Amino acid sequence: MNRSLEVLKAIYKPYRYTIKGKATVLQTTSGDFIIKEKNKNMGELFNYLMSRHFDNFPNLVDESRKDVNVYEYIEGINMPLNQKCEDLISLLGALHNRTSYFKEVSEDTFKEIYEDIKGNISYLRSYFNVKYDLYFNEVYMSPSHYLFMRNFSKVTAALDFCETELDNWYNLVKEETKIRVCLVHNNLELDHYIKSDKDYLISWDYAKIDTPVLDFVHLYKKEYERCNFEVVLEKYMAIFPLLEYEKKLLFILISLPPEVKTGHNEFTNTQEMQKLFDYVYKTENLVRPYYAQNEEQK
Repeated sequence: MNRSLEVLKAIYKPYRYTIKGKATVLQTTSGDFIIKEKNKNMGELFNYLMSRHFDNFPNLVDESRKDVNVYEYIEGINMPLNQKCEDLISLLGALHNRTSYFKEVSEDTFKEIYEDIKGNISYLRSYFNVKYDLYFNEVYMSPSHYLFMRNFSKVTAALDFCETELDNWYNLVKEETKIRVCLVHNNLELDHYIKSDKDYLISWDYAKIDTPVLDFVHLYKKEYERCNFEVVLEKYMAIFPLLEYEKKLLFILISLPPEVKTGHNEFTNTQEMQKLFDYVYKTENLVRPYYAQNEEQK
C-alpha cells in the first residue's frame, strides 16, 4: 500500500493527508479522498447494490489498482448517539429489504448451524463453570471474583435459555428446504454510518450473502452499552419483519454471554466483570418482552 500511496499523492497532490486507522485521507484542492487497502471487488458489490436501488455508499473513485481503492471522502455531521443508531437501523432495514431472497439449502445446512451454536454453548458453559469452581475455593475473594460469584446464576440462566431456544429453533427449521438471505454489511457499528447529504454505510470489506440476523447481532454486540436497543430492535422489525425462526436465532445469538478479558489489574478486572453482567442483564431486558407477548397471545 505504501508504494501506491506515494503514487496517489503524486496524482492528487494533497495539501494535507491524515492516517485514520487503516485508511489514509487525502485533502486536495479538487476534493477529499480516502485510500483503503483492497480485499475484494468493491465495484462489483456496489453495482449489485445499485441494481437493487440502494446507493448509500461512498463513491468509488478509482479501483484500477491492485492493492488499494480510492473513495470519495464523506464528512458526517454530529448527532445524538441514539438518533444515529435509529437512523442506521432504518438504513439497514432498507438494505435487507432490497437484497433479500430465498435460497435453497441442503438438509445439512440447519443441522450444521445447530451443532455450531450448540458447541459454542457447551464451550461457554465449561468456561464459566471452571471460573466458578476456581473462585469457590478461594478463602478471600477479590472484588471481581466476588462479583462473578454473586451473579453466576444469571450466566447459567442465559445459557439455559440459549440451549432451550436452540432446540426450539431447530424444530422449526429442520424440515425447511429454503432459507432467507440478503446482502449483509457484516461490519456494523456506529462509526461505519455517516449522515451527510444522505445516509452512508462505509467499510463494506466484509459484506457477504447470509442471514440478515448477522448484521443486528454485530451491531448489538458492538454498541449495546451506548444505545437504547429496545427502540432500535422495534424499529428494525417494523421495517424488516423477521420470520419466526430468524427472530429465535437472533435472540439466541445475542443472549450468549461474552467471555471476560482479565489481567493483573484488579480494578480493570472488576470493570470487565461488570461489563459481562451489564451485557447479560441488558440482553435479558431486551429479549423478555417478546416472549411475554407470545405468552399473552397463547
